[in-house]
Amino acid sequence: MTMFTRQFFLAVVLGLVALCAQADEIRIGFINTDRIFKEANTAKQAQAKLEQEFSKREKDLEVSGSALKSAVEKFEREAPTLSESQRISRQKQLGEQDRDFQRKRREFQEELNARKNEEFQQVLERANRVIKQVAEAEKYDLVLQEAVYINPKHDITDKVLKVINAAK
Repeated sequence: MTMFTRQFFLAVVLGLVALCAQADEIRIGFINTDRIFKEANTAKQAQAKLEQEFSKREKDLEVSGSALKSAVEKFEREAPTLSESQRISRQKQLGEQDRDFQRKRREFQEELNARKNEEFQQVLERANRVIKQVAEAEKYDLVLQEAVYINPKHDITDKVLKVINAAK
């Protein structure tokens, strides 16, 4: 954290403290985003959708990985009895198979991560709309999503989850 960032953060915190001291009553709420991503029905649906979408490819990769591992083990057992040219040829072939497998695994992981980001961005946008709705209805002045420590009495995650899960 740069010196400017620390000073800015300190100024913001001091401003909030001063605001709290002047205000008759300031209502602060906290949202546990991790719980939203684990417990919200929309998040569970997104997770199920992703699992359905990617499970076949993941199983295919597991099968390919096992086949490659078996081929390497077989090569290691047979290597002492192979001629130099056969050993070099099989090593080259296994190296190519390994590179292909690693490429496919990397592409799979990149696509899965991109889809997760898309799905969970929608969950987050929905949650933010509900958070704003709850905050306005219950007259919260400030709702935080990240904090080092929060007194549990300020946690409104259950209220937000209840609204999210009640929606069709």
